[in-house]
Amino acid sequence: MRFSRVLSRLCIVLIVATGCTDRSFTPTVPDALEVGKAKTIFGATTREPLPNGTFGPERSDTLRLLELTVSIPPTHSPGQLDFAYAEPNPETQFTMAGRQRLDGMAELNRRIAQELSAYPVGERDITVFVHGFNSTQAETAFRAAQLTNDINIPGATIIYSWPSQGNPLGYAYDGDSVLFARDGLEQLLRNLKPGVSNRVVLVAHSMGSQLVMETMRQMEIKTPGWSSKNLGAVILMSPDLDVEVFRSQMRRIDPVPQPFVVMVSRKDNVLNLSQRLRGTHNRGRLGNLKSLDDVSELPIEVVDTTAYADTAESGHFVAATSPAVLSILNSARQTAAAFDREALSIQRLFPGRLVVDKEDNAVEITLSENYQANVYRGEDR
Repeated sequence: MRFSRVLSRLCIVLIVATGCTDRSFTPTVPDALEVGKAKTIFGATTREPLPNGTFGPERSDTLRLLELTVSIPPTHSPGQLDFAYAEPNPETQFTMAGRQRLDGMAELNRRIAQELSAYPVGERDITVFVHGFNSTQAETAFRAAQLTNDINIPGATIIYSWPSQGNPLGYAYDGDSVLFARDGLEQLLRNLKPGVSNRVVLVAHSMGSQLVMETMRQMEIKTPGWSSKNLGAVILMSPDLDVEVFRSQMRRIDPVPQPFVVMVSRKDNVLNLSQRLRGTHNRGRLGNLKSLDDVSELPIEVVDTTAYADTAESGHFVAATSPAVLSILNSARQTAAAFDREALSIQRLFPGRLVVDKEDNAVEITLSENYQANVYRGEDR
């Protein structure tokens, strides 16, 4: 009864907070690029198109491809994502400056190749970002632009926009949409042409981690070894995923792509609520993992960001909204070329001055006295 009252109050707060905001449409403002910095975000979506040219929460069997241009405001600070739906201010807010449909995978691959050609050969990664629960397509594009800008990720960025309802009360609908969207993500990944020297980095947040793991699992059943051969890295941020389900999915993926990174926080209140909604309040989700023993035999690296949760804009997305974590990741990316492929995999992704403690298998990334993170390699325990 007590939990029911808590949940009811939470629902009322969410309705009041979002009830006056129409999230279904974000205008295109080309003039925003006169003041903001342009960031190209490619898109693949299984959302149904709307008459106004955007994409809504309904599901579509057709995978549609897009090229979006996001204007990053000159006032932007790392970790912040400020935008508006109806009348954005390009001086202070992320703004959609361009939308263009692409005619099939051949055109998408051609445009990606053009985008990559602006970078040195060793920095031509393709980052595929899969959003989480309660997200619209425009919001996902803004988040991808903010994250890749703040970490200074080189190469091309693609969002896979699955049909989330974009409603805080749409948790069950989104859970079903994750299962619906597996084939579309597989279609995208199988048809990307990164080139011999380029790698595909698959990044997912929250419920999107379930989608990524389910898609990898079904691809491995069809084509054993596909993930390791075609993915340069997998990163799950705050994954809203049952640990036992995750372990069963991982059993199908052999070998596991490296590095395989799971970013967690024990102060993630959204995942705490997810546990209770599922009636599993005594069992944590993968993203708020309490004990490394639950994943100790898996070839993954668990990055604990709990220490940064209190200063992050979102406790459910510390990796994207904590200035300290972003500073670590940004500095790490800038020095990545100093490490060869034989180095510890976490070094290739988050290099810096590393101190490895053989006793407890903790790797301390020390970029300054103020910025530290602990990384645990489950396979070494």
